[in-house]
Amino acid sequence: MQDFTLNRDDQATDEIWLLEHDPVFTQGQAGKAEHLLSPGDIPVVPADRGGQVTYHGPGQLVAYVLLDIRRLKSDVRKLVSALEDSVVGLLGSYGVDAAARADAPGVYIGESKVCSLGLRIKRGRSYHGLALNVDMDLEPFSRINPCGYQGLEMTQVADWVKAPDMAVIKQQWLSEFCGRYNLQSVTPNDAEAGQGASA
Repeated sequence: MQDFTLNRDDQATDEIWLLEHDPVFTQGQAGKAEHLLSPGDIPVVPADRGGQVTYHGPGQLVAYVLLDIRRLKSDVRKLVSALEDSVVGLLGSYGVDAAARADAPGVYIGESKVCSLGLRIKRGRSYHGLALNVDMDLEPFSRINPCGYQGLEMTQVADWVKAPDMAVIKQQWLSEFCGRYNLQSVTPNDAEAGQGASA
């Protein structure tokens, strides 16, 4: 992401990478050590994004949005809103009532958080993105204060939707997000192998 962002030129196609990580805790630039309660055997990796500590693992959709936000006539606040709104729209299509919060980035179902956000902007271009809990082991979240909030309860799509299909969720989210910027999604041949998608 860093290399792509720093080396791209004004004509470079925006990209969105959709993937799932092996178990890992990532600590944002302003991350405080006290929010790592007992990571155990899961590695902790520093990340050059905003936000505190979060967990990534199998069954979680991670979307990295590598966008020229100046070219899109956007800014970081509009990008955050587009990310949040795309998840709210996706969940709404399943009849799940979700919402963003003005005081804490991300998407929530009731009091429980289903999607975390963390971004970095360099030279008017974004990277990092969101992590949507789809159908995963939520236990590792109990080893941290998720996003720096003590006692924050995490939830996942599978708690509200029977047997969500990750491949379908990926395409639905991509459509929701791209629609907010009038982007056309073009999936390269290797996207099915987890390499990502261009937009």
